[in-house]
Amino acid sequence: MTQQKIDAFMHELGQAVDGEVRTGLYDRLLYSTDASMYQVVPHGVLIPHTAVDIHTAVNLAALHHIPLLPRTGGSSLAGQAVNEALIIDTTRHLDQILEINAEEQWVRVQPGVVLDHLNTALAPHGLKFGPDPASSNRACLGGIVGNNSTGSHSILYGLTVDHVLEAEVVLSDGTTAHFRPLTPAELAQHQQKSGLEGHIYRQINSLVWNPANREAIRQGTPRHWRRCGGYNLARFITDGTIDHYLPLEDTRFNLAQLITGSEGTLGMMTEIKLKLVPRPACTALALLEFDDLPSALQAVPHLLETNPAAIELLDNLGLTMAQTVPSYARLLRSFMQGDPYCFLITEFYGANETELRHKLDLLQQLITRRQLRPTAVTPLLDPTQQAAVWAIRKAGLGLLMSMRSDYKPVPFIEDTAVPVRHLAEYVPRLEKFCAELGTQMIYYAHASAGCLHIRPLINLKKGDDIAKMPLIQEFALSLLHEYGGAMSSEHGDGRARSWLNKPFYGPELYGLFQEVKRTFDPHNLFNPGNIVDAPPMTEKLRYGAGYSSQPVSLQLHFAEGLDTAVEMCNGAAVCRQTQTGTMCPSFMVTREEEDSTRGRANLLRAALSGRLPPEQLTSPRMFDTMSLCVSCKACKAECPSSVDMAKIKTEFLAHYYATRRHPLRDHLFANFAPLAKLAAGPLAPVINAGSNWTLVKALLARTLGISAARALPQFARHSFHQWLSTRAQPRHGQPTRGQVLLMADAFNSYVYPEVAIAATELLEAAGYQVLVIPEVADVGRAAFSKGMVVRARNTAVFVTNALAPYAMQGIPLICLEPSDLSMLTDDYAALLPADERVPVLAQMAVSLEQFVVNTAVEGAFDGLFTNEKRTVLLHAHCHQKALVGAAPSLQALALPPNYTAVLIDSACCGMAGSFGYEAEHLDVSLKMGELRLFTAVSRASPETIIAAPGLSCRQQILHGTARPALHPAQVLRQAFSYKL
Repeated sequence: MTQQKIDAFMHELGQAVDGEVRTGLYDRLLYSTDASMYQVVPHGVLIPHTAVDIHTAVNLAALHHIPLLPRTGGSSLAGQAVNEALIIDTTRHLDQILEINAEEQWVRVQPGVVLDHLNTALAPHGLKFGPDPASSNRACLGGIVGNNSTGSHSILYGLTVDHVLEAEVVLSDGTTAHFRPLTPAELAQHQQKSGLEGHIYRQINSLVWNPANREAIRQGTPRHWRRCGGYNLARFITDGTIDHYLPLEDTRFNLAQLITGSEGTLGMMTEIKLKLVPRPACTALALLEFDDLPSALQAVPHLLETNPAAIELLDNLGLTMAQTVPSYARLLRSFMQGDPYCFLITEFYGANETELRHKLDLLQQLITRRQLRPTAVTPLLDPTQQAAVWAIRKAGLGLLMSMRSDYKPVPFIEDTAVPVRHLAEYVPRLEKFCAELGTQMIYYAHASAGCLHIRPLINLKKGDDIAKMPLIQEFALSLLHEYGGAMSSEHGDGRARSWLNKPFYGPELYGLFQEVKRTFDPHNLFNPGNIVDAPPMTEKLRYGAGYSSQPVSLQLHFAEGLDTAVEMCNGAAVCRQTQTGTMCPSFMVTREEEDSTRGRANLLRAALSGRLPPEQLTSPRMFDTMSLCVSCKACKAECPSSVDMAKIKTEFLAHYYATRRHPLRDHLFANFAPLAKLAAGPLAPVINAGSNWTLVKALLARTLGISAARALPQFARHSFHQWLSTRAQPRHGQPTRGQVLLMADAFNSYVYPEVAIAATELLEAAGYQVLVIPEVADVGRAAFSKGMVVRARNTAVFVTNALAPYAMQGIPLICLEPSDLSMLTDDYAALLPADERVPVLAQMAVSLEQFVVNTAVEGAFDGLFTNEKRTVLLHAHCHQKALVGAAPSLQALALPPNYTAVLIDSACCGMAGSFGYEAEHLDVSLKMGELRLFTAVSRASPETIIAAPGLSCRQQILHGTARPALHPAQVLRQAFSYKL
């Protein structure tokens, strides 16, 4: 196919649709990967506004013979979401829940609806969609149906095909078909239709009723019920000769069942009608810890006797990797008793807690009776603890991919499933074969259904390792034939497994698959090369034996190099979530792939590896890609692979500005501390008055790009240091608990001195002598975030010299500002990797709330607080959530006996230091706050205290809601039962 032909099609398409047609290399590279090991640059991308755009695109593609690929979240693991085609992304606009029928328990949706969003909408009705893939917070129903996905609870709910009722489908000639259950009379009528739809009904009906074909379907279909590969011809065998696990409630002819699992190869869905299931009233977990994998696998068949809702395995490597990611390490500590090699997550549903406790008792009795060998059994009935367990389980894939090495657990046999009774035999035989090739394996996932996701560790940059993959896959195929297992059990065939469909299913059934494809898509337009007529699995790899990265002279310390740091992104797309967590706040607003952590990593990797010209690494276009990264560090904590895009952005900016001048605005922010010191004091009233003048704001907007819509900082007439030097002696006299060093940053010294004053009085009331170093008002955060690495490093040296003597004496370094704490505990290691004092600083640096909570157990704050009842609504700072978590702030704010602290489920506030002051970012900044934060604050009663440790968060809350927020130091100081 010539580029001229592709260009002509794209031009005509752009003229014909209301949606966006994107053909630039950056746009195409953004859609060239999914969560698999493949990379294929598409011809272009269509973001349709309506289903009409899809009809138009398919019509034109049929006319021009251009391949098409329906795509949603791009979280596919087998490579079926990348192709040399026009990608049609439905996640931006075709993402509506069209109808919920709670009485009849069904829902009608567009393909771009995220599964978790659907379940949130269904929760008030007591319903949910049964299958629950681990990627449910970003996977969309179009992809879930296209893959025939399932999840942890497949032993209850089967596969997606068990829940698909109807589908509106655009066929390969651009016409529309409504696939639904048909009576024999209705089927006969449909076979009389003209055009492609009538042809499909005639051909498929003839195919599935041909006796020889029916026998081929029976013989070729895997015996194990957990199967999603090939085409779902087995759904048309309803005489009981094929095990469907869940009984077929409706045996009428329904082509929606054939579209399910077709991986976008037969047509494109624009609407889907799905069956729903009741939500469980109550749930409980039992965590069984084991010292070895065989003991765990041998226990699974016995555990199934207790009728659990799910049994999931997390193996040793998954546990180990979870402990390296701060947010997951904190979750692990909340429920794990010992130091197990692996554990089984066993879940039970029940009508009430009494029933659940009975089931847990029966489980314990079975363990004793069957002489199973868990080293610990932990029952969990608390929903918060259960959520922590499932968060780690759902992050399993990304955690395993976070190995900082070119050897990664690669998905190509991870989707096999065997009857549970064979698990303990299947795994050791496969492991032995891999060991003979010199390859290690890891395991996780759905033990209850015999689907143990097995991943060999493969270096996709080495030819001899790549050559092992087909050998391993062919051996796995031979075992699956022996045990009656399925090669694809929930992730589909894609590029990784389609090449084996003929030997796996046999030539007769495979021939029927080819006939299905030809019937629906005679010109092979929809996602060619998947399920049938596939290329070798080792083609179009993201890396490959010839892969290399250009060397980069680093400004920051990356232990494995910048290329490895960028390559930590495996494409799992956790950064595409929009309703939970903090990552990635800019994507939550724009919903543009480019504004996700995955999108940025993709483009940086493209520049480093030569897919983009080398000069693009520091081009203005790449700057635009990085510009909406707010350096929130959420990816470091929430991305299971710990992609540290904040650090990568600083490195990028250092290179970008190596040949350019920083804007004057950047210098202003980086020099805020000395400027604030000058502005505070006698000059403050004049400066403050002038900063509010419309003319001054307009001038700053025009010359510096500082938004005129923002209120500028109002400097203090009396600074914190002035108060410190002129105040009376502390009420409690001589300190009794030792010394602490308070980090009084520029904002809390010269703009909001009331915060530092409150912190000082709080600490002194607890019996501590508060030390302050006035010269340390800036730890380099602004310079670091703007890529001024030399300046940030010089500041780090100065601060380390000033603070190290105190840290070496064991004096706690108390930070009021979370971004200052993260500099000391995280970023200084990148600036000063060889300085042995930096780890000591990191060890001694704590937030005020951490220090308060740690010392409260010693009685430091006993008797200080009022008995008044108050509610405190907390918004946690992004860096705080990423590195420490919000728990210390919540615990500190709940120290007053009758105070209740509640955490707002919010993402980044949107101010993000200077980001929200920059005129070009104002709109995105405010929309970040509007996602969840502003709504939660606005709905709070007037008596509710709003708290936020981050000063920029407090500024944003005030701007977005007109409600002032307090630092936790102020909240606790105001809660004193007396006045100082």
